[in-house]
Amino acid sequence: MTEKKPVLGLPLRAVRKLLRRLDILIERKGRGVSLMPPPGNGREDEIEAFLARISAPDPHAAGYFLQHHSRLVRTLSLVPPGGKDSRALELGSYLQMSAVLERVLGYGHVAGAYYSPQVGRETKSLVISGQPPFTCAMDLFDAELHPFPYPDAHFDAVLCCELIEHLLHDPMHLLLECHRILQDGGMLLLTTPNIVSLTSVAAVLHGWRHPQTHSRYPAPGNTDLPHVREYTPRELQDALLAAGFTVEALFTERMPNVDEAGWVREFLETNGFDASLRGEQMYCLARKRPGAAQTRYPAFLYNQ
Repeated sequence: MTEKKPVLGLPLRAVRKLLRRLDILIERKGRGVSLMPPPGNGREDEIEAFLARISAPDPHAAGYFLQHHSRLVRTLSLVPPGGKDSRALELGSYLQMSAVLERVLGYGHVAGAYYSPQVGRETKSLVISGQPPFTCAMDLFDAELHPFPYPDAHFDAVLCCELIEHLLHDPMHLLLECHRILQDGGMLLLTTPNIVSLTSVAAVLHGWRHPQTHSRYPAPGNTDLPHVREYTPRELQDALLAAGFTVEALFTERMPNVDEAGWVREFLETNGFDASLRGEQMYCLARKRPGAAQTRYPAFLYNQ
């Protein structure tokens, strides 16, 4: 009889699986960041009611507003209320969120900013049913090239929502400028798609779709900037730490109407991979650390 050789594959796979799980535990303990959503401000109903009063200025804005309505409500529910002397800035502003910052959350001074290759400023207004129009000074500049047109330590809160993934050259410029213009302990709220979500992992495993949540080029007549680079949760945290922030909370949530979930999560867990932070939408709350060391060009993000 031929002697059977011992099957080493199964125990080796089990060892690899245990080592992956150990790596996950060490990683989580070392990072010290809450992966759970913070309690928020409890104003979701007021925010949603106010957003329902807003008239979109054009069909494109109306379509964007409708598509991202739930994300806008969720994001704004994470912003701490302000006071008459509080200052807030919304980068990449379509005005709806800026209006909520003033009319619902009580910020006395609200500024908006939008992309432009030339530095400038204009005044924008938003029609709100049953209320006076919301009017906001809109600063125009390139967030990865120009110095932001605000003094040091000027804002209590900065919102950078669905913006960093569009940057082509220098995302650290954006984060370092946000750090500069925030007061000590000021809050940066950043949202962006998650490149390692369940949907993205499914796209890689299927092999027929790009893993980025939004990877299409704009058609002629569409002035939207495409997504250049989507981030993993760890990359986002590392970039914020390099800019001098403390990350208080970093969590993800599923997007509506996505069909990949159960089998991908089961695959990750069965094979010892980390199944946390796998929602398609990433939310991050960070605070300015005064005097923190900064790294201008983190090695994971820039080709030195």
